[in-house]
Amino acid sequence: MKKYFALVLMAVAFAMPSKAQIKFGVQAGLNMTNVSTEDLKASVKSRTGFFVGPTVKFTLPIVGLGIDAAALYDQREAKGEGEVIKSSSIQVPINLRYGVGLGSVAEVFAFAGPQFGFKLSGDKKIKDDAAEWTLKSSTLSANIGIGATVLSKVQAKLNYNVALGKTGEFDSVGAAAKELGSAKFNAWQVSLAYFF
Repeated sequence: MKKYFALVLMAVAFAMPSKAQIKFGVQAGLNMTNVSTEDLKASVKSRTGFFVGPTVKFTLPIVGLGIDAAALYDQREAKGEGEVIKSSSIQVPINLRYGVGLGSVAEVFAFAGPQFGFKLSGDKKIKDDAAEWTLKSSTLSANIGIGATVLSKVQAKLNYNVALGKTGEFDSVGAAAKELGSAKFNAWQVSLAYFF
C-alpha cells in the first residue's frame, strides 16, 4: 500500500508541471495617484500617471490558481504649492490570483500580492529651492484587485495599490536642514494586457 501511494504521489508530481501554463504579454495602464501626507501643512493634489511593461502569467495546475508578475515603467504625479512632483520607477508586482471561468472564452479573477519599486527619478527642489522632495530608492507596496480575461489573450484589471511605507520625504534645504514631512503615493490602477 505504501509503495502504491508513493507511486501515485510521484505520478502527480511529474504530471503537475506538464499542466502548468506560462504566457507572456505586454501590460499598460493608468495610475490615479492618491497622495497622503504626514506633518506637511501644504496640500498635495492627486494627478494621473501611467505604467507600461512586459508581464507574465503562470497558471498553476490547481484549478483556478495562478501567479502573475510584471516589470513596469511607472510614472506617478502629484501637485502641491504650484509644483508638479513626478516620480519614475520600475515596479515589480507579484500577485497570487484565483479565477473562475468558461474555459478559454472568459475568466474573472481576484488577485493580491506585494509590489517592489525601484527609483529611477523623482527628486525635486520646490518652494524656490527652500525645500526638496526626495523619493525613497526602493519602496514596498501591496496590490488587491479584480480582473477579467477574454479569449485567453486580452486582460483587464482594476486594483488598489497601497504603499506600505513612506514613498518620499520633504526636507528643508540649508545648514539647518530638517524634515518637513513625508508622503505616501497610493493609487487606483486600471490596466489592459495582451498575451501572446
